[in-house]
Amino acid sequence: MVLVFVPLFALSGMEGKLFAPLGVAYIVSILASLVVSLTVTPVLSYWLLAGGSKSAHEQDGFVLRGLKWIGAKVISFSLTFPIFNLVVTVVCVAIAAIFVSRLDKDFLPPFNEGTMQLNVVLPPGTSLLASNEICQTVEQSLKGIKDVVRFARRTGRAELDEHAEGVNMSEFIIELDPKSPRTREEQLVEIRDAMAEIPGIVTAVEQPIAHLISHMISGVKAQVGIKIFGDDLDLLRQKAESMKAEIETVPCVKDLMIEPQVIIPQLRIELDRDRLLQYGLSAETVNEFIQTAMNGQIVSEVIDGQRTFDLLVRMKDEFREDIEGLKQLSIQLPQGGTVPLASLANVYESGGPNTVNRENVRRRVVLQCNVADRGVVDVVTDIQAALRPIIATLPPGYFVEYGGQFQSQKSAGRLISALFVVSMIGVFMVLFTMFRSVNLSLQVMAALPMAFIGSVAALVLTGQTLTIAAMVGFISLAGIASRNGILLLNHYVHLVTHEGESFTKTMIIRAGLERLAPALMTALASGIALVPLVLAAGEPGKEILYPVATVILGGLISSTMLDFFVHPALFWLFGMKAVERVLRDSREKVVLEDEHETKARLGRMRVLIHLPNL
Repeated sequence: MVLVFVPLFALSGMEGKLFAPLGVAYIVSILASLVVSLTVTPVLSYWLLAGGSKSAHEQDGFVLRGLKWIGAKVISFSLTFPIFNLVVTVVCVAIAAIFVSRLDKDFLPPFNEGTMQLNVVLPPGTSLLASNEICQTVEQSLKGIKDVVRFARRTGRAELDEHAEGVNMSEFIIELDPKSPRTREEQLVEIRDAMAEIPGIVTAVEQPIAHLISHMISGVKAQVGIKIFGDDLDLLRQKAESMKAEIETVPCVKDLMIEPQVIIPQLRIELDRDRLLQYGLSAETVNEFIQTAMNGQIVSEVIDGQRTFDLLVRMKDEFREDIEGLKQLSIQLPQGGTVPLASLANVYESGGPNTVNRENVRRRVVLQCNVADRGVVDVVTDIQAALRPIIATLPPGYFVEYGGQFQSQKSAGRLISALFVVSMIGVFMVLFTMFRSVNLSLQVMAALPMAFIGSVAALVLTGQTLTIAAMVGFISLAGIASRNGILLLNHYVHLVTHEGESFTKTMIIRAGLERLAPALMTALASGIALVPLVLAAGEPGKEILYPVATVILGGLISSTMLDFFVHPALFWLFGMKAVERVLRDSREKVVLEDEHETKARLGRMRVLIHLPNL
């Protein structure tokens, strides 16, 4: 049971931080229960059970007698129609596999934080005054929404902030009515509809923690980030607009926006390097002179009492803002004399982007969006199909990357699946050392597909998506579900070797009935502990554990019910010869050990007989 949790410790990033502690807690609990079962339980059994009343015959309770009656019928049916039982089970597993392949896929389950984060994006360069006026309109719209209890706004972020932003970016933290009868999705829809009526703004609505998770994963403040890399910004913006038009046709895409960028007026000075060489000047010298004239240079300090001020040298404002005056800026020559800047450079007014964003030393433009009512992975798959023709037209050196929760789900899912296979190999090897039979080891592991049926049924019935949390539930179930198979096969062997039974249907029925109570107690002990989490669907703070508990509980129910349908049929068809071979090998090993011990004993006796003659 410890081996199945090994994949959790290989997870990195956000998923590793979330689920590795769960694996640690589980392993520590299993090891602690092992120590207790070897130390405390025997002592308590001796103290509490040794002096109890003894009766000639065991007397089962009414409930257990009823369960054994049902169990006898089930096992008899399994032994009467073993092939039918196995075929039905295989069909059920295939149906479950089809359902799980069609489930929507997400990175993490949807949170229920009770608050929303509304991001309002205005065109870059918007002043603080204009931003305040527009945000006041947003505030009036929020006040008209019934479920909004209160909200707070932050416009812009300081330059030293980890995520510095201009005053064109505003964040609203909205607290919603926890007693509202409407769902979180309905509240999100109403907020989005209210924002759509305000012209000139672009908005995105997400919950604060989910927003931070998206930002930490990909640097994009949305569930899905599509990054277009290339050299020509105009071409990047053009392709981004084309992609946006295609993405809008994909169902369940919300808050779609392109990274804000506007053309701002610029003053460009393009140096003529041939003229610089003619006058004996370097580009560095001219650039430093222009920088001093336009931005200024600190040349000294002025002390006024206890205060110190920098002395800055630069041109007067009226000359700095006059392009004709700038053209006449005198540049000193190395040989003496001056020359106007217009003789060395082309000075003109132009326009350019307000910002050039780069990633891995490449220019990029980002499209981002959120997803509602569907799994992120499925929506991104549709987006990739829609964008494939546009991506095919990108020039060489231009490419697209998909980031966000979609990429994290795919990478974590692949890693968990690969390592789960490795851990199952480890489990098989442990079982093989116990049973000394590939056949019997595989029969124990047959509990996994039986548990898989109930887990998928639980996800489908509760309307959940396939998330990393649900996959962790599958991992947990792999260890829990195999215990009943070990108990049952061990008891088959025990009855034959120690209680004079033979390999008959009567023995299989007896073993199943004698292990019915332990199997049910094992399942109930695990299942009852999970019921509070399963009933806590939608409660804040239970979002991660709810799918884990749902998957385990569903798998426990199906594996426990099918144990007495499948294992007897498997053992009757394929297991008896394997057990006979294992027992025969064991007896031969015991005989050989006895022969070696006898020969060694005779050898020692001969030595003792010859010792007196010495």
